[in-house]
Amino acid sequence: MLLVPCPNCGPRSSQDLSYGGEAHTRPDPKTASPEEWRSYLYLRDNPSGWLVENWYCSSGCRRWFKIERHTLTGELRDPVLPGSKNGTASDEATNIQGGTK
Repeated sequence: MLLVPCPNCGPRSSQDLSYGGEAHTRPDPKTASPEEWRSYLYLRDNPSGWLVENWYCSSGCRRWFKIERHTLTGELRDPVLPGSKNGTASDEATNIQGGTK
């Protein structure tokens, strides 16, 4: 069993959560080309190391949050609610994915 630290509810079983996939920056709908949309929808980095992921607390607070997970060890760190200014996972998402802020 994997215990995932929800920023609102505290540690929860991964069975109480829904995995939302790798966090990455959405392109601007007004200016994005079809190639940018294709890349956003289908291409993932799949790194060996730290990865920022989206999780949904479906049995608790019912909110989305980001967390860093090490893909080799399963270690989890820095859960952050989207839009919060005090966390590192949202900052890391753009750095890891090569996006800009």
